[in-house]
Amino acid sequence: MKNQLSVLFLLLSIFSLTAQSTINGVVTDKAGNFIAGANVYLEGTYDGGSTAEDGTFSFESFEEGNQTLVVSALAYETHYEMGDVSYFKNLNIKLVEAINQLTGVTLSAGTFEAGDNSKVSVLKPLDIVTTAGAAGDFVAALQTLPGTTTVNEDGRLFVRGGAAGETQVFIDGLRVFQPFNATANNIPTRGRFSPFLFKGITFSTGGYSAEFGQALSSVLLLNTTDVPDQEKTDIQAMTVGAGLGHTEIWGNTSLSLNTQYINLSPYEALIPSTQGASWNDPYESFSGEAVFRIKGEKSMFKFYTGFNRATLDINQEDINFDNPVRFSLTNSNLYFNASYKYFFENNWTLFGGASISNDGNAIGIIEDIIDANERASHIKFKAKKGFSNRFVLNLGTEIFNTNYDETYRATSGFTFDSNYEDTLFAGFAEADIFFSNDFALKLGGRLENTSVLNEFTVSPRLSLAYKSGENSQFSLAYGDFYQNPLNDVLKFDQGLGYEKTSHYILNYQYLKNGKTFRAEAYYKDYDNLVKFNTELPQFNSVYSNLGSGYASGLDVFWRDNKSIKNLDYWVSYSYLNTERDYQNFVEAATPNFAPEHNFSLVTKYWWDSMRSQVGLSYSYGSGRPYHNPNSTEFLAEKTRSFNNLSVNWAYLIDQQKILYFSVNNLLGFNNISNYQYSNTPNVAGNFDRRAITPAADSFFFVGFFWTLSTDKKSNQLDNL
Repeated sequence: MKNQLSVLFLLLSIFSLTAQSTINGVVTDKAGNFIAGANVYLEGTYDGGSTAEDGTFSFESFEEGNQTLVVSALAYETHYEMGDVSYFKNLNIKLVEAINQLTGVTLSAGTFEAGDNSKVSVLKPLDIVTTAGAAGDFVAALQTLPGTTTVNEDGRLFVRGGAAGETQVFIDGLRVFQPFNATANNIPTRGRFSPFLFKGITFSTGGYSAEFGQALSSVLLLNTTDVPDQEKTDIQAMTVGAGLGHTEIWGNTSLSLNTQYINLSPYEALIPSTQGASWNDPYESFSGEAVFRIKGEKSMFKFYTGFNRATLDINQEDINFDNPVRFSLTNSNLYFNASYKYFFENNWTLFGGASISNDGNAIGIIEDIIDANERASHIKFKAKKGFSNRFVLNLGTEIFNTNYDETYRATSGFTFDSNYEDTLFAGFAEADIFFSNDFALKLGGRLENTSVLNEFTVSPRLSLAYKSGENSQFSLAYGDFYQNPLNDVLKFDQGLGYEKTSHYILNYQYLKNGKTFRAEAYYKDYDNLVKFNTELPQFNSVYSNLGSGYASGLDVFWRDNKSIKNLDYWVSYSYLNTERDYQNFVEAATPNFAPEHNFSLVTKYWWDSMRSQVGLSYSYGSGRPYHNPNSTEFLAEKTRSFNNLSVNWAYLIDQQKILYFSVNNLLGFNNISNYQYSNTPNVAGNFDRRAITPAADSFFFVGFFWTLSTDKKSNQLDNL
């Protein structure tokens, strides 16, 4: 017993001889404000404590030698001090504010988003397709957003003074080469894609990422659904056709199918076109889409395909012909898109994908025939690395290949072949840098080389964002953008250069309690635009890149879905000032597709007692410029203003059955988009004209939609 006590006293003596260190200091933020409640401890030990109200801390430790002192606090980045423990005295530690992905600043200049995971979304997932008058076409619904122009006889996207061909569409980051259905002149087209298969939409009206190119004005990104929530079947019966969709799930594998048949013959028999057109065979199409997905623990594979075959045969008035001009069309389109994404543990994300399309048109004009075919592909590889929550790097490379062939055969026996092939290589790099929760920078660039033009371009891209308050921020964006001349020109002349525009954008955004306000001023400087000396591009035209132009304006957007119960509405206004000297223009002028003022009001109201959603949309556009050959001034006169009031009503027969009604242009406004003048003057020396108007002032739609789902509650209301 005596020996045991001796050993115990010896051990206590040894411990008493071991030096006990005092570790102390003060913790503040960069501004010198004290941080209370921060955890301070030696890594790998139980020695530590917390900071007091004045930011100070102090604790004892028997540890010796080199140690790591850890300081952590909510909303701040963890701080590490490394060195000999004897030097951890009277420390003055400044913590850096952590980047909060939910409340921090976002880089949003020029971009509208609709997606489940986007905190800067101003539109809910897919709710833009519930817009009255859009008839299920999300492209038509996007025309209610600021920065767009309603060109009712065309149907494509015209953005901030840009022509329709200046907007590109991507699915899951891969190019769609022919995103719109083929149609006749002055008959509006529609997008090829069903909203049922997409989880989100990003619509950039300018200043978009260096990842995307070959678009002077705008990029529209569509993202297919990663994982469907349940198995279901959607059935559609409409006055213009029928549709069927189904989703099947096998664990982490799923397949979604959607098919649709459209035939306007019954509608035309009931309500025939009355203004400048008569159908021989109304528009008829059969289309389908499919998305196959495999979700792994750290990976995602998607395969998307879409096909469409459409025919039409129409007689259209032409002031230069005594009889109507016959136009017939058969279009066949096939598109494939596959992508694979893998998430590594070291914060690397790799993406690889490819898209292939084949688009063929057999066109008849009177008795002449045009056969055109475009085969195109896109291959992309990119990588993303998050070095910290303050610095993210994106880089990648891609290849586009386009092969275009066209044959024109006249009744006289004359035949002309035109074609071109192009391979475009591009590389891009871009960094997201978050200096704080209030200030962020996106900096990047894009390099392109195209074989058909044999020319290199370098495109810098820059975006800044500053959070001015808890719910508001300012953004700035700049970028150079290049695009090849369109097929109508390249098929005749491959000696041209890139067309170019530079974007300058200032944006303000406010988000709070279901209310969104955005105001965005911009300036676009066009250079190297294509000019030719004939009315339309043709084989004997003289082409050049001597065109130029500008577009400036202000876009304003307000949305509120909280102030009035069951009411969701948004208001858009755009002011546009633009002139161009391009194509066959004799001088710089505002083109016909660019009205000075555009206004949209969209409302959606859930009428609980009637089990109904009622929608109303009103669109206004000021008069559009047109050229009167009886005047010495070029494009100096304007049409009357554009007006369109559309309504829809979705009635829930039961939880999964919907009866749907809609009327486009309810009040039957006689909208005039342009005038066609005769080629020769009359006996009085004046050129006669006819107004170019829609084939019918209004369009009526009735549909029945039935969903069969696992939960027996889902319906298609959000897709109508």
